Amino acid sequence: MFKFWGSRGQEAPPHRLETPTDTQCTPSVVNSPSSAASFGLSCLSERQNTSSQVPPVEAAGIIDALKDKSDDDLRKLLSDEDAYNTFLASLEPVKTQNKVRDELRNETLQLARENLEKEPKITELRDQCMVIRTTELAAARETLHELERRKEELLKRYSPASLLHGLEEAANKTDGESEDLHKQLLDREIDLATFVQKYKKLRHAYHMYALTRLSAKTSIAG
Repeated sequence: MFKFWGSRGQEAPPHRLETPTDTQCTPSVVNSPSSAASFGLSCLSERQNTSSQVPPVEAAGIIDALKDKSDDDLRKLLSDEDAYNTFLASLEPVKTQNKVRDELRNETLQLARENLEKEPKITELRDQCMVIRTTELAAARETLHELERRKEELLKRYSPASLLHGLEEAANKTDGESEDLHKQLLDREIDLATFVQKYKKLRHAYHMYALTRLSAKTSIAG
């Protein structure tokens, strides 16, 4: 007995739905240049694996480049890697991008060359800095230490205590000289007129030192 598909005794085998693993753009029917351009544009987009849409200006340029191509040319773009790369390189957006890339590369190379040309000068300056650090800097530090030592000496010399001590020594010296002069008069070693002239100067200096010391000591104490 013949059994027909679809009867209760025999069911029709299910149809297997196969999904292609690779997205392949295969030209089927191209009726007009505009449809060919649209087809080529979609195929190029799939070929480049771009997930974003092509900007309108660039899309218009690609359509203009594709609209006059035949079906064979479009198939060749899809199957021939060299033909595809040649066509891609002929597009204005790609030319612009390549031009910008080349300009950036050339500028980078130029900067690298300039840096390499400056390397000897940089090395020379580094060596000079090392010489300055090891020789001139050491001499400058020694000079600085000497100046600091002299400053400390001056500060000690002109400190209030040193000034008072100096005034006291000057007053005592002048007082001693006046005593010696008085002794010379008593021993008749000098005449009276000479004694009076020198003695007045010595006593004037003595009192000036004594009063200045007294005034300074009072100011410091206050």
